[in-house]
Amino acid sequence: MLSRAAANLFWLGRYMERAEATARMISMGQRMAMLPGSPSHSEWASVMQATGAINDGDGPVSETDIVTNLVLDTTSASSIQACLSRARENGRAVRTALTQEMWESLNDDWRYLQGMDPTTARQQLSRILEWVRNRAAVFRGAVETAMLRKDGYYFLRLGGSIERADMTLRLLNVKYFLLLPETEVVGGGRDHHQWMTMLHAVSGLRAYHHDYLGDYAPWNIADFLLLNQAFPRSVAFSYTQINACLEKLEKSHGGSHACQATARGECNLLERTDINIIFNDGLHEYLNEKIAKTARISREVSDAYYF
Repeated sequence: MLSRAAANLFWLGRYMERAEATARMISMGQRMAMLPGSPSHSEWASVMQATGAINDGDGPVSETDIVTNLVLDTTSASSIQACLSRARENGRAVRTALTQEMWESLNDDWRYLQGMDPTTARQQLSRILEWVRNRAAVFRGAVETAMLRKDGYYFLRLGGSIERADMTLRLLNVKYFLLLPETEVVGGGRDHHQWMTMLHAVSGLRAYHHDYLGDYAPWNIADFLLLNQAFPRSVAFSYTQINACLEKLEKSHGGSHACQATARGECNLLERTDINIIFNDGLHEYLNEKIAKTARISREVSDAYYF
């Protein structure tokens, strides 16, 4: 496969995953902003920080800022509109590598938000966010049910898995340390709803109940999002997918690169890590380290396959 085509598929996977993750984070911000005693500007600021967006205003972050910067902005790599548009551009560049269903999904998605003004988007925000999640699911279903398991598929899945690991790490990092300082007492009613909302953001509430029986201790939430090998949006599961895709590419191209070694090492570490050790050593430092390691793997993939 040409490196240009590999890069298009890799970033197609990343942008589609990022659009969905951004929609999930905005939904989480909506839920948390409605909690009694919750400062809405703080909730929206944490969403902006988690997605890596920059607030252009000088004052507190509002819902209008979120709509402008994370939904409709066509220039920011963090916004839903920009992600869908860039995903389509990458898909168009490798049109023959996509199934008809994949292309139709991309072609329909990017037009939806075109021409929508901030007032209308804010009024319809919940509907827009649900639409984004549904369209991402349609695209993912088209990939899994019809795309040939060749290099193109593995580059697409690789990009999506890297993006998912990165966004889960950022979500946990921002929400845990901005909304639950060490001096705050864990276990109150607002705290309970915060954790439930975080689990809603990753569609993990039912899965969490199954494994942890509804115990909303911070270390259990962190364990679930970081180390759970069975939950599809955990960092450990995402790294398993990253490693599997890189192993397939290693076999098909007959050579190993730094990215394969890094991914294997991270998978081994995640399997052996205990959440109590992470908390003792510092969760914030651990998350920052993993965010940097995920970015490093992305760079190593680009270097290995000449993106």
